[in-house]
Amino acid sequence: MIYALIYTDSYIKRASKFVKQHPDLISQYQKTLKLLEIDPNHPSLRVHPLKGKLKNLYSISINLSYRITLEFFMTEKEIILVNVGYHKDVY
Repeated sequence: MIYALIYTDSYIKRASKFVKQHPDLISQYQKTLKLLEIDPNHPSLRVHPLKGKLKNLYSISINLSYRITLEFFMTEKEIILVNVGYHKDVY
Protein backbone atom coordinates (compact mmCIF):
# COMPACT_ATOMS: atom_id res chain seq x y z
CA MET A 1 0.00 0.00 0.00
CA ILE A 2 1.35 3.42 -0.95
CA TYR A 3 0.80 6.39 1.35
CA ALA A 4 0.42 9.90 -0.04
CA LEU A 5 3.14 12.23 1.23
CA ILE A 6 1.82 15.76 1.60
CA TYR A 7 4.48 18.45 1.18
CA THR A 8 3.30 21.68 2.82
CA ASP A 9 4.77 24.99 1.67
CA SER A 10 6.61 25.41 4.97
CA TYR A 11 8.04 21.89 4.70
CA ILE A 12 9.24 22.52 1.14
CA LYS A 13 11.11 25.63 2.33
CA ARG A 14 12.71 23.73 5.21
CA ALA A 15 13.56 20.75 3.01
CA SER A 16 15.12 23.00 0.38
CA LYS A 17 17.31 24.63 3.02
CA PHE A 18 18.18 21.21 4.48
CA VAL A 19 19.25 19.82 1.08
CA LYS A 20 21.39 22.90 0.35
CA GLN A 21 23.11 22.60 3.72
CA HIS A 22 23.56 18.81 3.48
CA PRO A 23 24.10 17.77 -0.16
CA ASP A 24 25.83 14.63 1.09
CA LEU A 25 22.51 13.45 2.60
CA ILE A 26 20.32 13.88 -0.50
CA SER A 27 20.39 10.19 -1.43
CA GLN A 28 19.69 9.06 2.13
CA TYR A 29 16.92 11.68 2.50
CA GLN A 30 15.22 10.56 -0.72
CA LYS A 31 15.50 6.91 0.31
CA THR A 32 13.89 7.74 3.67
CA LEU A 33 10.95 9.48 1.99
CA LYS A 34 10.45 6.61 -0.46
CA LEU A 35 10.47 4.08 2.37
CA LEU A 36 8.02 6.23 4.35
CA GLU A 37 5.70 6.27 1.35
CA ILE A 38 5.81 2.48 1.01
CA ASP A 39 5.91 1.40 4.66
CA PRO A 40 5.76 4.03 7.43
CA ASN A 41 6.31 1.31 10.02
CA HIS A 42 9.57 0.03 8.55
CA PRO A 43 12.06 -0.57 11.41
CA SER A 44 14.85 1.49 9.81
CA LEU A 45 12.68 4.63 10.02
CA ARG A 46 12.49 4.28 13.82
CA VAL A 47 9.08 5.98 13.84
CA HIS A 48 7.94 7.17 17.25
CA PRO A 49 5.38 9.61 18.65
CA LEU A 50 6.64 12.85 20.14
CA LYS A 51 5.71 14.35 23.50
CA GLY A 52 5.12 17.77 24.97
CA LYS A 53 4.39 20.61 22.57
CA LEU A 54 4.88 18.23 19.60
CA LYS A 55 2.56 15.54 21.01
CA ASN A 56 0.48 15.32 17.82
CA LEU A 57 3.54 14.62 15.67
CA TYR A 58 5.76 11.66 14.95
CA SER A 59 9.42 11.50 14.11
CA ILE A 60 11.36 9.33 11.69
CA SER A 61 15.11 9.06 11.27
CA ILE A 62 17.11 9.92 8.18
CA ASN A 63 20.20 8.81 10.11
CA LEU A 64 21.38 9.04 13.72
CA SER A 65 21.62 12.85 13.61
CA TYR A 66 18.81 14.00 11.32
CA ARG A 67 15.04 13.62 11.61
CA ILE A 68 11.81 14.37 9.81
CA THR A 69 8.78 15.26 11.91
CA LEU A 70 5.40 14.45 10.47
CA GLU A 71 1.70 13.99 11.04
CA PHE A 72 -0.05 10.74 10.22
CA PHE A 73 -3.57 10.61 8.91
CA MET A 74 -3.77 6.85 8.67
CA THR A 75 -7.48 6.68 7.89
CA GLU A 76 -6.90 8.61 4.69
CA LYS A 77 -3.50 7.06 4.00
CA GLU A 78 -1.88 10.48 4.05
CA ILE A 79 1.31 11.60 5.76
CA ILE A 80 1.86 15.33 6.16
CA LEU A 81 5.53 16.27 6.36
CA VAL A 82 6.17 19.01 8.92
CA ASN A 83 9.89 19.57 9.43
CA VAL A 84 13.30 18.19 8.55
CA GLY A 85 16.64 18.89 10.17
CA TYR A 86 19.15 18.15 12.87
CA HIS A 87 17.78 16.15 15.80
CA LYS A 88 17.78 19.00 18.35
CA ASP A 89 16.41 21.54 15.86
CA VAL A 90 13.24 19.69 14.88
CA TYR A 91 12.25 18.88 18.46
